[in-house]
Amino acid sequence: MRILLVIFHDLTATALAWLMAYWLRFNFAIPDEFAASMMATLLAVLPLQTLISWQLGLYRGIWRFASLPDLKRIVLSGIGGAMLLPLLLYMLQILMNVPRSVLVLYPLLLIMFLGGSRFIYRSWKDGHLLKLRAVVGEPVLMLGAGEAALLLLRELEARQQWHVVGLLDDDARKQGRLLHGVPVLGAIDDMVAQARAHAIQQVILAIPSAPHALRRRISEAAGQAGITVLTVPSFDDLLSGRVAISQIRKFELEDLLGRDPVQLDEAGLHHMLTDKVVLVTGAGGSIGAELCRQIAHFAPRQLVLFEISEFALYALDRQFLTDWPQLEIVCVIGDVRDSRRLQEVFRQHRPDVVFHAAAYKHVPMMENGNAWQAVRNNVLGTYQVARAALDHGVARFVLVSTDKAVNPANVMGATKRLAERLCQTLGRQQQTTRFIMVRFGNVLGSSGSVIPLFREQIARGGPLTVTHPDIIRYFMLIPEAAQLVLQAGLMGGDSAQGGEIFVLDMGEPVRIADLARDMIRLSGFSENDIRIEFTGLRPGEKLYEELLADSEQTLPTPHPKLRVARADNSGWAEQEDAAWLAELLDWLAQDHVDEAEVKAALRHWVAEYRPAQH
Repeated sequence: MRILLVIFHDLTATALAWLMAYWLRFNFAIPDEFAASMMATLLAVLPLQTLISWQLGLYRGIWRFASLPDLKRIVLSGIGGAMLLPLLLYMLQILMNVPRSVLVLYPLLLIMFLGGSRFIYRSWKDGHLLKLRAVVGEPVLMLGAGEAALLLLRELEARQQWHVVGLLDDDARKQGRLLHGVPVLGAIDDMVAQARAHAIQQVILAIPSAPHALRRRISEAAGQAGITVLTVPSFDDLLSGRVAISQIRKFELEDLLGRDPVQLDEAGLHHMLTDKVVLVTGAGGSIGAELCRQIAHFAPRQLVLFEISEFALYALDRQFLTDWPQLEIVCVIGDVRDSRRLQEVFRQHRPDVVFHAAAYKHVPMMENGNAWQAVRNNVLGTYQVARAALDHGVARFVLVSTDKAVNPANVMGATKRLAERLCQTLGRQQQTTRFIMVRFGNVLGSSGSVIPLFREQIARGGPLTVTHPDIIRYFMLIPEAAQLVLQAGLMGGDSAQGGEIFVLDMGEPVRIADLARDMIRLSGFSENDIRIEFTGLRPGEKLYEELLADSEQTLPTPHPKLRVARADNSGWAEQEDAAWLAELLDWLAQDHVDEAEVKAALRHWVAEYRPAQH
């Protein structure tokens, strides 16, 4: 029915354009002989023009969303009529009775009538025609006047949740102009002044690729002025199709601390992972689970999830059933210290690549009362997984390490450093398996990190507990950390020797007290509402973390966010590797060791270990 109405409208517009061309040619006083010609030729014009418009798809367009492609088809239809109509009239031997000026005026009038009616209809539906719709919605400012802002303005018109008063953009050429009828009022630095002038409480950042320095500047200025900042999804999310430009959300901590996207060697990772069997230990943890999700994108033949927590494994399995139903997932409950279980799993599934992410990571908890368990899990567990990998010919073994392994001041860091050295020793003893270690700092939102703790404390009304005013840490997003672990596994596995310790570029360190203030502000509070309380350094905690030991030097790699650390191992393994390893395994085989003895032994095994004294 709608198509019939559109055809009827266009037939009427065609007839009107043809008649109007005659009226204009003869100044609205058409001689009788030309009036007869006008009506006779109209019978040829109507079917020809209808056929041209049909072939160009002019009747398939939706007037409510008429746009430039529709205008292009209308113009082509007018041009086609102007070219084919004289030929048709000549073949019908009635061309001599048609004035030449009519053949020029007709397509111009036709384009104006067909395009104008569609423009008027869309303007009416959008509420622009004679301002028929009242201004509704909460007034907001929009930061940015680019393509994303234009798309968002169109989306917001339909939703009527917000009324965009004006735009702010640092491009001086755009200032003072209109975008989709909305004025560009000034630069982004004018945000607070413009918000006060228009009594606005919310601003929307419509720059998906905005650098994080700009995001921080906006957040700090808005926080001081009591303005809420909203933002559109990131450019990567928009490209992936996971979200739409209209999915506006509040500023998150990740918007302030996140970094540029990681550029992966897609071809190399496909070669390493596609159609391979990949095993991930600690698969239910923050890093392990994200590693599994990243690996799934490369379509392994089988992904083996090795995890001690039944619930974590169940939750991950449910996610894969929903998001990657075609991928073969094997859920394995097991302890990395259980050599028999590991040998059974490796014998059954024959993994090509192993990512060892299982570890105890909580510094204060491992420091007092659980030191021997930290050693058993982080060192012995690493050995048992590595031993199984060697026994079954695994090509690559990637150990997920930590910045706390550098000049360790706590049991957790010392055990991870010992695990690194253990892998290096095993790597030197054979040429089958490439051992790669990857160090990085804290990841935002991981289990046990400070971010979930701060969120819980804010929900309770505070206070936020920070151990020391000057304590700093490195942070990165979980997806970025997992991607760089994959990239390091690729680069290390392709090297001649293996055994490298890769160090992730963690960016600039963040003061935890500033992090707490950011979270308070982003939650809509001030320090008058939620205070920060300094509680003192916890057992084993350092004021700052390092990514490289003093005796190490870094070398660049082909990837800008990865560097490789070469340690000076003199002094810690003066004996032959085999003898050193045998002595270490004898120590690890004990059922229980007193905590003081554990720390003393760690000082023997890790020369740079210096327990923190508070």
